[in-house]
Amino acid sequence: MNSVRKKQFKAQAHTLKPVIIVGQSGLTESVLKEIEITLDTHELIKIKIRAERDDRKQIRDQIVTDTHSELIQSIGQIIVIYRKKPEQKQKKITGPRRR
Repeated sequence: MNSVRKKQFKAQAHTLKPVIIVGQSGLTESVLKEIEITLDTHELIKIKIRAERDDRKQIRDQIVTDTHSELIQSIGQIIVIYRKKPEQKQKKITGPRRR
């Protein structure tokens, strides 16, 4: 991703609120699933990671790796990640069946 596109995403993310919070339990399987679902819906999301600095870096890197997303920004406890929505297959619309 080029720097211009990243800058645009940072500007978009400025008004977003964190939609996922990684708490005391750390990065669990259910949190990763929730991140996947949210990325499929929104593409660009903010996540709050409540942990010590070194742990935050590890959790951040694991989220980016496991979700195949791209890190846009990381400031303190907040990270912004992006992943393009998967292409949805178009359903073929057919007319009524004839007997």
